[in-house]
This record gives sequence, structure tokens and C-alpha cells, in this order.
Amino acid sequence: MLGGAIGCQPAVVEQRVPAVPYVLTVSLMPAQAGVLRLSGTVRARYETPIAFQVPGRILERKVDAGQRVEQGELLFGLDPRDFDEAIRAAQAQLGSAEAAYATAKSEHARQKRLMAENATSQERLDRAALAERDSQNAVEAAKASLARARNNRSYTELLAPDSGIMLEVLAEPGQVVAAGSPVAILARDGEREVEVELPDSSNPPSSGRVFLADRTSLTVELREVAGSADPRSRTWRARYRVRQGQENGRRLLPLALGEVVAVELDRNSTKPGDGPLYEVPLSAVDERGSGTRVWLVEDGRAKPIPVTVVGITPQTARIRADLPPSTRIVAVGTHLLTDGQAVQEKRR
Repeated sequence: MLGGAIGCQPAVVEQRVPAVPYVLTVSLMPAQAGVLRLSGTVRARYETPIAFQVPGRILERKVDAGQRVEQGELLFGLDPRDFDEAIRAAQAQLGSAEAAYATAKSEHARQKRLMAENATSQERLDRAALAERDSQNAVEAAKASLARARNNRSYTELLAPDSGIMLEVLAEPGQVVAAGSPVAILARDGEREVEVELPDSSNPPSSGRVFLADRTSLTVELREVAGSADPRSRTWRARYRVRQGQENGRRLLPLALGEVVAVELDRNSTKPGDGPLYEVPLSAVDERGSGTRVWLVEDGRAKPIPVTVVGITPQTARIRADLPPSTRIVAVGTHLLTDGQAVQEKRR
């Protein structure tokens, strides 16, 4: 009887309380002033697309990519036959207009003599004067058409606007091109620049150095920064002007176009409103869908704080954050945290 009563008692269900995970935290350390090391590409200050001012079929190409050209040198030529025909047509139109003008002028003079003898009417004289003016205007229009045809004929020869090096040649003989469509790109002589890709949201350093193959260096100064970041790489294109040296009064150009060089840029000091600059472990940066952030532990719960990344190395990231120094942040496992999640802090 007792055994049966015991057997009818409900089973006790054991409830397990989820373990609160540990997170490793480290103190924020101010980033030391230093340099930003990048690779850059040597570019010309002016890289000019070259195009014909008239459409046509390319008859000849006189240059190749990488070739040096002098100002006024022939680069490309279009088939001139249609342009020569246009000149002949304009010349014929001008001849016809000049003949009509001579006739109208003679008639006007005849009407004036008849008017002096009272042998014609004022209306006929006025019509003759109007015809002379119209024919004179037709002559001027024909001359302008002939000048335009001759100009168009001269545009069939594409000349180098400046001395420099042909970076690219984009057209071949037999190709039909539109007016204004680039057929080549000319790197003009003169200033050389170094183009680099800066990390997203970084303040562009204003100066630095570029190192040559013989381990000498040249000073560079910031000239321009792209108006927006590249949508894929999230980097900002910047160009640095190279200060050219002087030797016996002659300018030195030690950098070859397209050469990849080592660039060392001096980091700018923090500007008002930028926020402090810190160096943190790369694993502390969480870049999930809510934007770049780091995580704090407050009252036993995880809390995200938005930050701005200004530089990355294989082990660390340089960030700007509105946090006081020595604030402790989660060092690893940030991709597993959620806002308000209970955690246990383990300090390092």
C-alpha cells in the first residue's frame, strides 16, 4: 500500500540555469603619435584625355603607350576625304554667293542711275538695295561655312597639346570615333604626385615622405582628397605632391610614372571634435550590421559603444571613441554579444 502511494508521486524536473559567459576585458590605451605606412603609385599632376574635335574614321596612329611625345607632334589622323569634299562644297557655295552679290550690286547701281533720271520708282530702288544687302550677307555666311570646313579639316590631325608621356592609347586605325571620345591619355611633363588609398574615416596626413629604390627620400605634401570613399574598399583616394630636388639648376625627376613606392605619412594631431585616439586589439572591433563599435561591461551587462576606425594593422586597430582613457572594453568574442546580455568580466 505504501509502495503504491510512493509510485504515484510526480517526477521532479531539474531546471538548469544558463551559465553566464565570461568576457575578457582590456583597458583603452591612447594611441601613440606615429606614422602611417602605405604603398603609393607615382602619377603625373596633369593626366589629360586627348580626343578629336570632329567625328571620323582613324586613318593612322603615330604613337604607342609609354612613348614620349613633344608638343605639336602628330598623334592620330582621321580619313580626310569627307572633310575635303566639305571644303569644296563650301568653296562652290561661296563662289555662287559672290556672283549673286555682284549681280545684286550692279542692279542696285543701275536703279540708282534710273532714279536720278526719274526713269524708275522708289520701290524698285528699295528692292534692289534689299537684294544687295541679302546677297552680301549670303557671302559672309558662305565665308564662315568655308572657314568652318577648313577648321574641321585641320581637326583631322590630332596633335599633342603638351610634351609628356602617353599613358594609354585607346584607339586603333580603322576605328570610327565620335567627337570628344578619348583616344589617348597624356601625362604632361612637370609635377609628379603619389596617389595612395587612405583608411576609411582617417584624417588625411598633410605631409610625409616617399622612399626611392636607393633608400633616399623625398618630401610629399597633401594636394587633394577624393570627395567620397570608394564604395567597395571604403578607402579614400589622396594625392600627395612631390617636392622636386634641384641639381645644378636642373629639376630632378627621380620617380617613374606608374612606379610603386613606399610612403610614410605623418599622422595628424587630433582635431577638436574628433574624439580621443586609441589603439585596441583588432578582435575588439565589432563591425556587424549596426555599425562599427566596441563593447563595455556595465552592471554585469554588455553595452555597445559606436567608434570610428582610422587605421588597421594585422593585430590592432586605431579608433576614435568618446570614452575616457583606461575604460575597459571587451577584447575578444564581440561578434557573439547582444545589447544587454548578462556577462561576467575577466580582466587582463
